[in-house]
Amino acid sequence: MIRTNKHGFTLVEILIVVVILGILAAIVIPQFSNASQEASVNRIRADLQTMRSQIELYKIQHLGIAPALATFSDQMTLQTNVAGATGAADSTLGPYLQSLPTNAFTMASTVVAADSATDGWVYTVAAGNIATVHACNSTNYVPATGQPATLDLF
Repeated sequence: MIRTNKHGFTLVEILIVVVILGILAAIVIPQFSNASQEASVNRIRADLQTMRSQIELYKIQHLGIAPALATFSDQMTLQTNVAGATGAADSTLGPYLQSLPTNAFTMASTVVAADSATDGWVYTVAAGNIATVHACNSTNYVPATGQPATLDLF
């Protein structure tokens, strides 16, 4: 009797492969689910670091005076004189930023007072400190494992 060799996979072999792929997918997919939020957190950290260093440079060049809240955007993105005025003939300092960065959670690039509830960045003139808006902690920010409980900790 002549036996013919049949090539191919049995149903059991195919099911084993599918089960193994399912297990691997179940392990890998959750690791990428928070990647977008972690990228936003890292972007905010980088933006805050840049803005804080540029505010410090502004203060050094303007005799220790931080940019005013009302004219923050202009003073950081345009040339100023030692008094902080923009558009003056002696405006030779700056610009410190090309544009104000967009807050990755609120999608606003506005700079507001520390007691404001609007979206954007929170700026305290007296200290010359900039942080994230408190409002984004409750609506748009759900901390992933290992991330701070609030964005204020940045």
